[in-house]
Amino acid sequence: HVQLVESGGGWAQPGGSLRLSCAASGIAFRLYSMAWHRQAPGKQRELVATITSGGSTNYAVSVKGRFTISRDNAKNTVYLQMNSLEPEDTAVYYCHAYRPGVPGPGYWGQGTQVTVSS
Repeated sequence: HVQLVESGGGWAQPGGSLRLSCAASGIAFRLYSMAWHRQAPGKQRELVATITSGGSTNYAVSVKGRFTISRDNAKNTVYLQMNSLEPEDTAVYYCHAYRPGVPGPGYWGQGTQVTVSS
């Protein structure tokens, strides 16, 4: 049974920081690329950051330089360090596990709410 469990969401002031975690179980985590997506109210889900099984990272333009994705294969966990938060970062953040080139949607977490406001 595959599970992706996000944690670390909550409220932050503009300019503040939060760190999201996503703990995976039921998959060979080290073989999977991992991604964080987010969905704000009334908007489509968007890709925020990815990290490959080899550790290569990629970011959406809107978060580059502010967010950092990382992974700990020993803990089967992927992180998203979010700094210099802006109100526009308010969204539900979802963790996604996938294998590039392998058909199928991969696996998704249930999401964690991030709210940035003063």
